[in-house]
Formats: sequence, structure tokens, C-alpha cells
Amino acid sequence: MKKKVVAPCGIDCFNCELYEENVTEEFRLRIAAATHIPKEKISCAGCINGNQCLFLELEGKKCKTLCCVEQKKVDYCFQCDSFPCEYLMPLSDNAGKFPQNIKLYNLCLMKKIGVEAWTEQASDIRKTYFGKKLAIGEGGSKP
Repeated sequence: MKKKVVAPCGIDCFNCELYEENVTEEFRLRIAAATHIPKEKISCAGCINGNQCLFLELEGKKCKTLCCVEQKKVDYCFQCDSFPCEYLMPLSDNAGKFPQNIKLYNLCLMKKIGVEAWTEQASDIRKTYFGKKLAIGEGGSKP
């Protein structure tokens, strides 16, 4: 089995629809129609080995979080003396479409139980984030 790619910021690349092992032809066509990006370019290897988020790459931009991690010579943000920092601050914009706001929870859990153990829970965390209705004071707790 191929190693599960985890971005330094705590995003579970291996669960992303854009990730090379997950992207479907239907998804490629839908994203190509919405963005005018050629469908052949819609596939992401994850944020490792010099790669970054496909959308930033296609826009010719650099990920500030990824640049910071590389500069500080750590593998994950939770290993940094400045953790948490403003690069990880949750934002409400498009929170219902993108998993950006689970980064801090993911990083804290990785620090607590280890990255490999966290990968076993990442899919459930994503399902809870996108599927559970907000109940003040409950967060993502189990019923």
C-alpha cells in the first residue's frame, strides 16, 4: 500500500477528491467545466516532495504554510515552536465545502497520538466535519 500523504498543515491529502488515487473522470470533468483547467491537469500528488495544493500550483502561487514549514525544517506544523499560528487560523469562508477548518484539530490529534494512528481516524473526522449538525457545546463528540 502506498504511503498516506498528509500535508504539513494537517490536511489529509489521501482523502481529498483531487488526490491522484481518488480523482475520477466525472470529478475531472466537473472541475474542468467550473475552472476552465484542462481535465488532464486535474490530479494532485499531495503536499510532499515539492508538491503543493493543485489549485495554488495552477494559479502560480506558493503556499505560505508550506514555505514556512520548509524554512523551519519541520515535517508538520505541530512540531514548530510557533504552533498554532495565523496560517492555521480557521476561516468561515467556504467552510462547508473545504476541510480547511479541521487542520488544527488534526494537528493536535497527530501530536497526541502520532501521525500514523491519526491516519486511521482521518476519514471519520472528515465525515463528522461535513456531516454532523452543529450543536453548541458538543463539537464533533459522539452521541
